[in-house]
Amino acid sequence: MTAPGVEGAIDTGQTAGKAVGERRLHPVTPFRRAWAPVAVLTGWAVHDPNQAQEQLTKLTTTMFLGGLAVLVTAGALYGFLTWWFTYFAVTDSELRIRTGLLFRRTAHIRLERIQAVDVTQPLLARVAGVAKLRIDVVGTDKKDELAFLGQGEARRLRAELLARAAGFAPETAREVGEAPSHELMRVPPGKLAISILLTGATWGSLAAALVAPPFLWLTTHSVWTVLATAVPLLGAAATTSVGRFVGEYDWTVGESPDGLRIDHGLLDRTHETVPPGRVQTVRIVEPLMWRPLRWVRVELDVAGSANSVLVPVAPRAVAESVVARVLPGATVPGELLRPPGRARWCVPLWWRGYGLAVTDAVFAARHGLLRRRLALVPHAKVQSVRLTQGPWGRLWRLADVHVDTGADKTVTARLRGAGEAGSLLREQAERSRTGRRTARPDRWMA
Repeated sequence: MTAPGVEGAIDTGQTAGKAVGERRLHPVTPFRRAWAPVAVLTGWAVHDPNQAQEQLTKLTTTMFLGGLAVLVTAGALYGFLTWWFTYFAVTDSELRIRTGLLFRRTAHIRLERIQAVDVTQPLLARVAGVAKLRIDVVGTDKKDELAFLGQGEARRLRAELLARAAGFAPETAREVGEAPSHELMRVPPGKLAISILLTGATWGSLAAALVAPPFLWLTTHSVWTVLATAVPLLGAAATTSVGRFVGEYDWTVGESPDGLRIDHGLLDRTHETVPPGRVQTVRIVEPLMWRPLRWVRVELDVAGSANSVLVPVAPRAVAESVVARVLPGATVPGELLRPPGRARWCVPLWWRGYGLAVTDAVFAARHGLLRRRLALVPHAKVQSVRLTQGPWGRLWRLADVHVDTGADKTVTARLRGAGEAGSLLREQAERSRTGRRTARPDRWMA
């Protein structure tokens, strides 16, 4: 079975539509793929280090140099052949990617099902002047990609694919060019660094990395136990602090006819697009130590896409203005209804962190007392509505209302009164039907 929009098949030389000419990737691509034999050898050495060390001690200098020469030659040949037998072409109705030396595979990506085309540039790719094109298709979790293309060619192909996905004729799509973008906001590096320092996860992972290894040394006196624990903890601390700063550095959000554009990254530069009409849920996250500064973080659920962050940190007013661009006609509710007072017997203290608001445009539910998360779901994106009630909830006449979205995610309004939950279930089902009838079409450059 193949996913909608992408078909893998043995190459027969036939395409759906008239081909405009097959092209190869950038000549620097073989250097990227030449690492595969080296990776296989490294994996074997890591899997069985004793055997690897034993084999290395048996090698003479001549044998070692000869083996190294064979490995380099094999890697270079593999990289060249995989590049030589990889083609791509844009036809009247699809993007076709043909790969494989012994086993041929052709991916047919229907243009009308393309929902995002992102350009990413790892550090070495930026030095070489090339870029990777990553393509999101409706109904698939895995992104097809073209790695690598020349930086200018990648941008031109991205613009052409988006124009073709928007319905432009093939003869004019290449002339449309990249849609202009208007900058909405930019995150200063200083503010990003402060926000990371004021995040509980940063201090929690750092404390664990500093406390656990000395404690294990005092109790076990085993160097290997300490290293096996310290290395992952230090890696987690680096990921939640330095890694996040590097990944979210110079975060810029711009608005264009093909959606909101997101540019970010200190070493690896990424150019992403939030597709119009594809956003299923918007979450406004408010950590405890950010509240005095009135800073928030905005996250997304996009159907079939890995894009998950819209704004890493921004003043609440600025973040809400960006949310208004993602969800046209929607506003962030100012006041939310708390659960009834008897909910304290189900969830002591933490019941105060739950809230609910329903507007003409969105279903909004909040949870969290220290780290608040407010989820906004447009009525048109609701796929199903469910009511659940456990035995303890029935005793206190409380129920939970779950709203399922097209991104396989669920937003829950917890601890609502039983009568309120029943009414909310019926009314939300009707709002969802009405919302789908009146929703704007999910079209590029509309």
